[in-house]
Amino acid sequence: MRGPVGRAAAVVTLAHLAHPRSLRGRRLPRRLVQLYAGLVLYAVSMALLLRSTLGNMPWDVLHQGLAERTGWSIGRITIVVGALVLLSWIPLRQRPGLGTVSNVVVIGLVVDGALAAVPAPSALPWRVTLLVAGLLLNALATAAYIGVDLGPGPRDGLMTGLVRRTGGSVRLVRTSIEVGVVLTGWALGGTLGLGTVLYAVAIGPLVQLVLPWVSITGLRPAPAS
Repeated sequence: MRGPVGRAAAVVTLAHLAHPRSLRGRRLPRRLVQLYAGLVLYAVSMALLLRSTLGNMPWDVLHQGLAERTGWSIGRITIVVGALVLLSWIPLRQRPGLGTVSNVVVIGLVVDGALAAVPAPSALPWRVTLLVAGLLLNALATAAYIGVDLGPGPRDGLMTGLVRRTGGSVRLVRTSIEVGVVLTGWALGGTLGLGTVLYAVAIGPLVQLVLPWVSITGLRPAPAS
């Protein structure tokens, strides 16, 4: 059972994802810097996990599978899939923010450069190192862009929109989406492995741990305990 801190962190995270704040206030420069730093780091974390070949993040199983089938780069596929997911927000009546659109474009552009810069090691210890580093960096990057409250990524917005529309739990909706995405990506040739399972289990607690340290205070009232 989660304690008060865990429950509060979960409430803050879902609020950040569902209702982006406006581009106003004295903290805007800090928010923009943190947003784009977070998105760049997210793309780098994707590259680390992909290069480990020990299992991709759930959506990257799909991205890699589509890239294998189409001959397109991972970055290009990431942008196209993100744009298509964003279109699904229309019937869900979700409202994108600057962070939402930036997520689609920046991550896709940066990940190809990061993949070109990160070598693909063959030795298992190095591959494990890339996996762990990618997971930790992804948690920091995710918390960084959520913490600026400028809009969720398109995939997170799909989840929160479905939760609001269906009344289902966050866990059930997110798990259903990601299982479907992973199985589709795996059937197309994406890498499903230990890293995929580790990411699914660990990323939520890691983001909750980091989020209070990178959230910009004063954007929202504190949640009730």
